[in-house]
Amino acid sequence: MLTAEYREHTFAPHWHEAYTVAVIEAGAEGYDYRGAHHVADAGTVPVINPGEVHTGSRAIEAGWRYRVLYVPIDYVERLAEQVANKRQATPWFPLEPIRDTDLAVRIAHAHRLLENGADPLAAEIALLDAFTTLVTRHAQARPDAALAGIDHPRVAAMQARLAADLTESLSLTELASEVGLSAFHAARLFARATGLPPHAWRNQLRLQRALAPLRAGVPVTEVAAASGFTDQSHFTRHFRRMFGVPPGRWQTS
Repeated sequence: MLTAEYREHTFAPHWHEAYTVAVIEAGAEGYDYRGAHHVADAGTVPVINPGEVHTGSRAIEAGWRYRVLYVPIDYVERLAEQVANKRQATPWFPLEPIRDTDLAVRIAHAHRLLENGADPLAAEIALLDAFTTLVTRHAQARPDAALAGIDHPRVAAMQARLAADLTESLSLTELASEVGLSAFHAARLFARATGLPPHAWRNQLRLQRALAPLRAGVPVTEVAAASGFTDQSHFTRHFRRMFGVPPGRWQTS
């Protein structure tokens, strides 16, 4: 969960392992997502699907204030199957910000209850209500065009290799050789499929995996080293670009 207000910060291209579901409470955020620029103003619900590269910056001078939930894929998948009472494809949400005032109110209400922490039962019920509403009204099947023309087994193999040991030094030539491609073709395939070159994708994964130890109270210096960053300043620079605050501040908040 995140509650934040940004006036000057610009998020570099990045991705999340979970669904990113936000409610804009004031102002407006602009973001690039799947080849188009979008503007989410107050009362809208921008949703970024898992693994999708996007940016973020102010769309008006005053910036924007929002609440965000990072929702695990398996939670949304289970909920979609329970709603339909049968197996479902992984839900895919619209690229444009969702304009549904009732949904925005439900998500914001659940977020506040979770943030407050006083009544876990009420918070869980509100969360279930909010995401049932999101899935029922707005879930779609992923467009075939999003999958066409990509050698997914090779991309998955490269992702697995990059994720296997985040502290390991790995060259593009080594990565490409494992999937039977030249360095040029491996880099081009990977970027086309994920929206990022392999080294940038790996850094994003490092940042995602750093959150759990930070949340557990592990010192920032230790997390930086265990995540494969060269030093704490390198880690902090990338962390701030992705989350808007340095890791120490994120940890204490």
